[in-house]
Amino acid sequence: MNQKMPKATPAHGARFLATAFLSGLLFAFGLALGGMTLPSKIVGFLNFSGGLSGWDPSLGLVMGGALLVYVPTWLWVKRRSHPLFDVRFHVPERHQIDLPLVAGAIIFGVGWGIAGFCPGPAFVSLGALSKPGLLLALGMTGGILGYRLFQRVLNRGAG
Repeated sequence: MNQKMPKATPAHGARFLATAFLSGLLFAFGLALGGMTLPSKIVGFLNFSGGLSGWDPSLGLVMGGALLVYVPTWLWVKRRSHPLFDVRFHVPERHQIDLPLVAGAIIFGVGWGIAGFCPGPAFVSLGALSKPGLLLALGMTGGILGYRLFQRVLNRGAG
C-alpha cells in the first residue's frame, strides 16, 4: 500500500503547512513534558517483573490525559463537513484486521518495549541529540526502506 501525503489546495497551502507544523510542535512538547521521550519511563510502565512495587503508572496518566483532550475534540471535529485547511478528512479506509496489521502491531509493541521509544518520541529525541533516539530513528528508517524494497521484490515476482 503506497500512502501519499494529502494535498492541500493552493489557497489553503500555507495555512495547512503552518497548522501541521504547529500541531507537530505541540505534540512534541506534550511528548517531552509527559516523559514519553525517556525510555526508562516507558520500560518502567511496561515492566511488571518486580510486581506492582516497581511499576511506574505515570505513563498511564499521560495517556489518560491525552484521551481527555482527544475524545471531546474528535467528537467536535467529526461533526464538520471538512477540515479547516483541506477539502476532506483523510482517514483510513481499511477496517479489516489481517495478518500484516497484527504482525505490524506485534513488531511495534516488541520494539517499543525493548527500546522504550515509539516513532514520535524517537524523532522528538533527535532534537535533543539523543544517541538512543538517533539509533532508533535510523533503525526505523532502515526498516521502512527494507520493507519497501521487499515489497518491490514481491511485486516483481508476482507480475
